[in-house]
Amino acid sequence: MRIARRYLASEIYRNTALVLIALLGLFSFFALIDELDRLGDGLSIWNLFYLELLELPTRLYDLLPIGLLVGAVLGLAGLAQRNELVILRVSGVSGLQLLAMLWMSTVPLMVGAFVLSEHLTPMAELRHNEARLELLGRAGGGRLSSGYWFKENTPNDGTRIINIHTVQTGGQVQQVTVLELNKQRQLERRLRAPLGKFHADGLTLQDVVVMTIQPHAEAALANAQAPAEPLVTRNVLPEVDIATSLTSHRLTARIVTPERMAIPDLWDYIQYLDANQLQNDRQMVALWRKFAYPFSLLVMITIAAPISFLQTRRGGVGSKVFVGILLGVGFFMANQMALNIGTLSKWPPWLTALGPNCIALALALIALITIERQFRRRPSTIGALT
Repeated sequence: MRIARRYLASEIYRNTALVLIALLGLFSFFALIDELDRLGDGLSIWNLFYLELLELPTRLYDLLPIGLLVGAVLGLAGLAQRNELVILRVSGVSGLQLLAMLWMSTVPLMVGAFVLSEHLTPMAELRHNEARLELLGRAGGGRLSSGYWFKENTPNDGTRIINIHTVQTGGQVQQVTVLELNKQRQLERRLRAPLGKFHADGLTLQDVVVMTIQPHAEAALANAQAPAEPLVTRNVLPEVDIATSLTSHRLTARIVTPERMAIPDLWDYIQYLDANQLQNDRQMVALWRKFAYPFSLLVMITIAAPISFLQTRRGGVGSKVFVGILLGVGFFMANQMALNIGTLSKWPPWLTALGPNCIALALALIALITIERQFRRRPSTIGALT
């Protein structure tokens, strides 16, 4: 059994590696072609190659489940075409035992997927966004035309709203606007600065224009009379320090796709959103999907098993690979639909993240059990090999 398991694992690893190399090359080529119109204005072809190189771990993260499904179907179908699966079956190895061997072969891939998800992909994604900021002057993420918006509570039970127009590397920001509101949600102060920098204790703004609204401004305006004193005072300060819970890491978390963040960083951002009464459903679903990501590889190998065991004596590798590709694309679309529908319908995060995986796993197991029963009802297959 150990020799058979190693042989199955080697076939799956080899074919999965070939499929992933082909998919990575294809997607990278089309992405590079799409970015060619950005050449010029200080951006060279080597810069584009560098950006694509930084995006490889993220692309591998997205393609690994589909690559494993197609690679496993290709490897197992090849074994079936050479009657090697038949030999295993007639020697007393059941379909469920074969599935257990496939699951054990998937464990190293799950460990590698966890390392990819928690270390390589977040680092590459952060460096990719920094490189895009340096080369293109912008990065991806949830940016509006007016920039990035954040809200937090202040120690005096007020509210602070921070608008950052441009994010730079090293925690530096440009065109920062800070609005400070009191308990009654009335504007007390507005700060505008062309430059700012995040540090361990908060945010430091430079060349700040401070507009302070007097407490009696609302009453004075309600009287419709000219006030004796100015309602708004304007000061220009060379530097202002703001003690804010927003950090450079949390600012980056707004730019990076939640599924591509490391679990500790994602959890820290969720706590920040929760502490400031901000919506964190999308991030909670992403957290559950991070835990479900290695499990999805088990689902893929389970889906591949019944496809490969069908018609073991007649082969049909091409049709099986085609079915595997269709199922992989369908599973990816189901995951995305579950994410969108679950977020809009307020489903529990665990259901949104694990629902498609559990359904696909149940259907694959039902199909495998059905094929196993049909195999046991057939006449002896040994004669077919002589």
